[in-house]
Amino acid sequence: MAVYPEYMVAPIRQDLTDVGFEQLMTPAEVDASLAGTEGTVLVAVNSVCGCAASKARPALKMALASADKKPGKLVTVFAGMETDAVAKMREHLLPYPPSSPCIGLFKDGELVHMIERYHIEGNDLMRIVNNLQGAFEEYC
Repeated sequence: MAVYPEYMVAPIRQDLTDVGFEQLMTPAEVDASLAGTEGTVLVAVNSVCGCAASKARPALKMALASADKKPGKLVTVFAGMETDAVAKMREHLLPYPPSSPCIGLFKDGELVHMIERYHIEGNDLMRIVNNLQGAFEEYC
């Protein structure tokens, strides 16, 4: 069950889909985006919160825009909306506890890098960008 009206989250979704993220709406789409995947997949658990707006989404866009190496695939789920898809993604993000926003990087189906909410909320924007680009350089 969605927590927010779609008209409210549509522009927030679009903030990431406009730069190439695929919005995953079902558990099956989540599994398909990660299972048996070769290469790298960047996962953004999006949210309506202030740190998603001021840090997570801008950091994702900045890191991707200026990185030499980039993930092969970009996907996102929206916390508080498609709850089944988000729950399925959080299974893939274990052993990390549920948080939103958060960002995970998978390589060949395995979670190799994680940025939790507390890394986003209490951090400088450029530190998050550098964290992401460091992970891209190492894994992509």
